[in-house]
Amino acid sequence: MNLEMGLHQKQTMNLVMTQELRQAISLLQLSTLELNNYIEEAALENPLMEIEEQESPMREEPRYDMPVMWKDEPSDSQEYQDRDDFSPFDQLKDARERISDYLIHQIRLLPADPLELKLLKYLAGNVSDQGYLEGTYEETAAVFSISPEQYEYAVARLQSLEPAGVAARSLGECLLLQLERISPRKPLTEKVVSEHLEALGERNWRSLADKLGVTLLDIQAVYDDIQELDPHPGAGFGGENPVRLVPDVYVEREGERFTVRLHDEGLPRIRMNRHYRHLLEQKAEGEAAEYAKKKYKQLVWLLKSIDQRQQTIRSITEAIVEFQRDFFRDGSSAMKPLTLRDVAEEAEVHESTVSRTTTNKYVQTPHGLFELKYFFSAGMNNHEGEQTSTFAIKNMIKDVVKHEDKQKPLSDQKISSFIETEKGISVSRRAVAKYRDELSIPASSKRKRYM
Repeated sequence: MNLEMGLHQKQTMNLVMTQELRQAISLLQLSTLELNNYIEEAALENPLMEIEEQESPMREEPRYDMPVMWKDEPSDSQEYQDRDDFSPFDQLKDARERISDYLIHQIRLLPADPLELKLLKYLAGNVSDQGYLEGTYEETAAVFSISPEQYEYAVARLQSLEPAGVAARSLGECLLLQLERISPRKPLTEKVVSEHLEALGERNWRSLADKLGVTLLDIQAVYDDIQELDPHPGAGFGGENPVRLVPDVYVEREGERFTVRLHDEGLPRIRMNRHYRHLLEQKAEGEAAEYAKKKYKQLVWLLKSIDQRQQTIRSITEAIVEFQRDFFRDGSSAMKPLTLRDVAEEAEVHESTVSRTTTNKYVQTPHGLFELKYFFSAGMNNHEGEQTSTFAIKNMIKDVVKHEDKQKPLSDQKISSFIETEKGISVSRRAVAKYRDELSIPASSKRKRYM
């Protein structure tokens, strides 16, 4: 073994991920809202960047070819006028009252002594956004010196408030509280909920009917009663901040043609700081000038990266529209099988680029708002050798279940045989079960009705 030391010269080629390339790839994965935040953060770190205020919605805006406007000088209206870019979506959460706040408003109107009101407000604060009471007697007793009886009395008063079923400590208690307010009362339904809710949920109806000495039709009626109740009484009130989805691209129909339009107006307009621009034009030397040149390069690369991102989204969306033209014309029932490779070859990019571009990006279509990934699906061959997408197969399953005899629901095997006979598509029983679960359709034994 040769262990001698020495200096050797060797020439190799490596692919290196530069900081600029990393930035371009990261921008491609961002949604429009995330890109807005990214640009605002970049403006804080780069003094050459200035973001123009958005124009008033009542003012007609000029159109620009670049997705991000790079403008050296602000217009008079931009420099001297204040505009209101208030969006009602920004205040959406504030307008939705939380369930705990709604309960406290009712508690203030109750006839009670100050200590009891304080206890009730404390318990209301422990009601979750779904409407259930969290915490135990021991935790409450550590704050208030009360007995278990006083605790249960306070909980009962809280449960008497609106909405029905609020402040329950279990699903059964929540349903029972709602049933107790129904007139006339339904004793069989209340008994099943309080003592046999699990058996009802597992569809052990025959044994349950024998145990209670009633018919299957009676159990069916109990099941229907429970379906009318709300298992989450607080869900209709404010909770988590609602997610605001903004389209990154639009597909608009013009006769038989479909055009792709980017949501460029959703991006901020960038201009270069006037002071630094003059510094660069003077070709000054020194530390300040070098700093300005460095930040200028970063600004130029950011603008190029954003422009490349927009053009990539456009080309990939146009490729999707070309493949899924039937969907944009007729809806999801006409969806065709589509893979990342198909779109990558059409758009002349790598599959990984298609994957990054379609992640967290939304397109507004004539049939609604969809994530770009929605248009990719596997397919199955029919008897003629043509492929049918899984979306179309799911719609077939949904339609078969919708029109089946509810007293004799079809098994997965029978659904498979029906689709093969009527549609000429061979779908295995296991695939039918998988798609049925994805559609939240219960098995045939749980779809059966007795009336």
